[in-house]
Amino acid sequence: MMRGPLRCILPMLVAFALAACSALPYQGSGFRAGHVQVRKGETLYSIAWRYDLDYHQLARWNGLTPPYTLTPGQWIRMNPPGPGQTPTRMADHRPSRPVAPTATAGVARPYHASPPPQARPLDRSPGSDNGSTARVQWVWPTRGRLLQPYSKTDQGVEIAGKLGQPVVAAASGQVVYSGNGLPSYGNLVIIKHNGRYLSAYGHNQKLLVREGDVVKRGQTIALMGESGTGVTRPMLFFEIRVDGDPVNPIPYLPARAN
Repeated sequence: MMRGPLRCILPMLVAFALAACSALPYQGSGFRAGHVQVRKGETLYSIAWRYDLDYHQLARWNGLTPPYTLTPGQWIRMNPPGPGQTPTRMADHRPSRPVAPTATAGVARPYHASPPPQARPLDRSPGSDNGSTARVQWVWPTRGRLLQPYSKTDQGVEIAGKLGQPVVAAASGQVVYSGNGLPSYGNLVIIKHNGRYLSAYGHNQKLLVREGDVVKRGQTIALMGESGTGVTRPMLFFEIRVDGDPVNPIPYLPARAN
């Protein structure tokens, strides 16, 4: 049984620990508490990708408008402003006051432990766009055997191939990230196809496009490699996200013989 003095001190210790977690580094998929600092080479899209967020939400929370320009050293809010707070762009320094911690501050939550808020139900059928943009037409991003099927844990598929073989854009769009700032993905390309759809291509040997490039469906954007954490053979990691949420890409892709 907890004795009197300890019973009084313990709540204070818990409160102190939560306050100390108000500006924590990345701790895993779905981390939401506090702020993160923009590193060199990062974009709004890559940060949203890292934390399993919709870039639209992240932009709103931080008062950002297109083209969502960020600068190294800038702090980004990773959760919605509190009641009565107005989303504003943060200064390029650490927040001077601790952010009110959430119930899960400092805890690395599994993906979708708490679904992100949505203003209305969304049609998640392949190629659907709720009438907001043109229908997306997809092709396979490379040739090869499917190594790893989709799961909520892996959030994408792995396709085996040969070192240096072409990786193509699965649909037309604009490159919003091209770099290696997310170590687990290695050399990564992220393409924005419209206001709802993004696709990602990881573990590449060489990237052939830059941020801002407009690419066509089937255009070569990278060469297959084995970059990234724990990768031991040439492969492509391919992922599609709809409104920030990973989806099984297979139903979106055309049937193929292999």
